[in-house]
Amino acid sequence: MNEMLAPFLKDVLPTSQVELTLSCRNLIDADIVSKSDPFCVVSMQESGWQSKYYEVAQTETIDNCLNPQWLKKVVVNYNFESVQKLKFEVWDEDSNSADFLGRFETRLSDLVSLSGRQFVGKLTGLPHRDCGEIVIVTEELQNCKQIAHIQFSAENLKRFSWLWNNNPFLVLSRSNEDGSYSVVAKTEMVRWTQNPKWRPIHIRATTLCNGDFDRTVKVDCYDGRNNVIGTCHTSLRTLSSTSDSQLMMNLTNNEGKTNGVLKVEKIYLTEDVSFLDYISNGTQLHFGVAIDFTVSNGVCTNPRSLHYLSNYPNQYEIALRAVGEIIEQYDSAMMFPAFGFGAKIPSTGFQVSHQFPLNDNPAHPYCSGVDDILHHYRKQLQVVTLYGPTNFAPVINNTSAIAREFQDGKHYFVLLIITDGIISDMLHTKHAIINASTLPLSIIIVGVGDADFDSMDELDSDDIRLSINGKYAARDIVQFVPLNKFLTRNGATIRSQAALAKDVLAEIPGQLTSFMKSNGIMPQKMQNSQNASESYPSAPELYPELYAYPISK
Repeated sequence: MNEMLAPFLKDVLPTSQVELTLSCRNLIDADIVSKSDPFCVVSMQESGWQSKYYEVAQTETIDNCLNPQWLKKVVVNYNFESVQKLKFEVWDEDSNSADFLGRFETRLSDLVSLSGRQFVGKLTGLPHRDCGEIVIVTEELQNCKQIAHIQFSAENLKRFSWLWNNNPFLVLSRSNEDGSYSVVAKTEMVRWTQNPKWRPIHIRATTLCNGDFDRTVKVDCYDGRNNVIGTCHTSLRTLSSTSDSQLMMNLTNNEGKTNGVLKVEKIYLTEDVSFLDYISNGTQLHFGVAIDFTVSNGVCTNPRSLHYLSNYPNQYEIALRAVGEIIEQYDSAMMFPAFGFGAKIPSTGFQVSHQFPLNDNPAHPYCSGVDDILHHYRKQLQVVTLYGPTNFAPVINNTSAIAREFQDGKHYFVLLIITDGIISDMLHTKHAIINASTLPLSIIIVGVGDADFDSMDELDSDDIRLSINGKYAARDIVQFVPLNKFLTRNGATIRSQAALAKDVLAEIPGQLTSFMKSNGIMPQKMQNSQNASESYPSAPELYPELYAYPISK
């Protein structure tokens, strides 16, 4: 068995999948002029898997809050036959660092035994400090693929002060078996109004009610200053039965007084489709590689260079080997357009090129697998002159030009950029990514070396949508992975190929399906195996226009 795939094969048939909803009470206030901005990192240790904790999820950050209720759910595979330990670490996010607020460790089996009820654990880790509590609600995920699209509005909301109107927003929570509630969704805040109309909420039925349409859903309306204007209770069945008529519900306070009316403007349900639905029905993945040849890496004869050529692999070769062996399993063509950027090349009279083919063939810049890429990489290092600047935009724009021609759902493109992390054209790169966000394209950036990768985290906009000058990305298409996170202490080998694989490919399924859904593309079954290669090529010769890669001048 392929050692790299072992952890994935082990998880193919879990006993069940469980969802964890996390919140905390009475956290330590680590800030001076405000309250802590907490987030939680969840790690797991499984018997037989190197006996080390590995990160499985991280919640969003909630600003100025000592009693956070995180929206982001943690989904893990529960294997009855394994001892699965969980570690929850709560941190206060600062501008340049994070302060530790406490940790809690338990076994997944202990949480599963309290399914649907609150599990309360004491946070520890700071001597002589009461770190507060973590509250965990665990539920087995039901097999429900429906997504609810709901738009709310409200009228005549109570105003708490004659000086200002409300800035109202809604918080949706689902009921638990012990009578408590877990937050599942929030709307945006609508400024300065007593009659708001919120943007539609798009939420999985498994998240909203775990597939139980009769399960109670609580809706709280806040005034923007954490005052509850009013509350109502409903269910997805009640909400979805109002497609032809508007549902109106009174928002009442603790004393039963009506403080406004909540309206369901519109609601409809759609059937969700998964990444595997597209792949199994013929969508082809195409991977391209771009390698940073700028002088900031150091020349290949310098032992301290990231490009140093010796009998041992340098960091670029480690990254190419580790990541390449992952992605080549998903590309049936096994042909990868491979480029360098940021160097002076002989074929142009040693002018700077921001995209040159590693194999010196602009008409067909393809390498047949990882070994071929590594061969041409080493060859180029000995003939080009490392230079600069480090421009990402050209290779992103050229890949976008290909993806723009193939938006029918049969093809999806992934661009892998390996770099030392110093971007010269950040403004143009942001524009390129935002423009590419409407295309069937994802970008994986692997950072090598010890540079400051803050700019990469900005491009990897998991929590805040990438924007520039008021223009927003249609979706998140960038995944950044720092290679050092997975290297052994001496930096010579990868600690865990499986953990690296998960990080590198973690966001591709969601990014692919988000493109398909936003363009109304559903999985289309291939008619038969005889014409499958015509619709879904497995080699460049079958679809030459797909492989006519535009090269920057």
